[in-house]
Amino acid sequence: MKAAAVEISSYVRRTPLWKNETLSTRLGTNVYLKMEMFQKTGSFKSRGAFNQMLARGKDTLDKGVVAVSGGNFAQGVAYASRMLGVDAIICMPEGTPQNYIDATRGYSATIDLSPDIQTAIIRYNDLADQGRAALHPFDNPHQMAGAGTVALEIFEDLPEITDLVISIGGGGLISGNTVAIKGLNPQVRVWGVETEGAATMKTAMDAGEVVNITPTSLAKTLGAPFVAQDALTIAKEHLEELLIVSDKQAIDAQRFILERAKVLPELAASCTLAAAQTIKDRFGPDDHLVLLMCGGNDSVANLVNYAQMA
Repeated sequence: MKAAAVEISSYVRRTPLWKNETLSTRLGTNVYLKMEMFQKTGSFKSRGAFNQMLARGKDTLDKGVVAVSGGNFAQGVAYASRMLGVDAIICMPEGTPQNYIDATRGYSATIDLSPDIQTAIIRYNDLADQGRAALHPFDNPHQMAGAGTVALEIFEDLPEITDLVISIGGGGLISGNTVAIKGLNPQVRVWGVETEGAATMKTAMDAGEVVNITPTSLAKTLGAPFVAQDALTIAKEHLEELLIVSDKQAIDAQRFILERAKVLPELAASCTLAAAQTIKDRFGPDDHLVLLMCGGNDSVANLVNYAQMA
């Protein structure tokens, strides 16, 4: 993790850690927001994208890279490719929100649209077979290590941390950060969060193995079809608890953060507050609880839809 931090340091932002008095009062403990949504491209994904690409040799990168993503990884790869002067193709399903497509194209990546995610994955594999370096959004050790540099920053800013709440999509974020924070202080409790309809980790833990699902949650950036095997192994050994919240709970938490903290996290981030509220009796006044605001790329159209649903 420390090696990854050195590698990517000149390309990524060190994001702030804010103590929030309103949330501290609400939860009866000391609550902090790790504002990774202020990372360039609006999420933590660029950390891993840079780390994956920097781990490749120049000869490999000269052939270009390819990624498959309908979410934040697309923007992370596109931005990293532009900064490193590498040609990038991002395979996306046609249902990808327009704001993600526009942002990815804005970072100069070529977008390859397919009718659905399954076809996009096939296209991704074809382009990799043709010689492009394949970048995975979560199931890759360099992606996990890059994501884990978030925890290094948290610990430097708050060595007294007792609890860290992290959402789970494919498992790259929670894997890297769990390994990092437990390596620095094994007593820190790590809480995993998923939304109903995107519970890849819970499905895998219940089955005792990785299982493919069809995500239905509104938290689209948690919509991985499966969780990485390494993530499953780490979660089974190190998670304090895996918490499941509804989309409505995540939406309510998103609104509360917007109104009181004056920032707009996506549902994949606000669900950490929703989860923490369900177990607030597990925290004491002397604890130091960090909610990882992993991304902030929700669209105005989504917000209108959430409001109508509420």
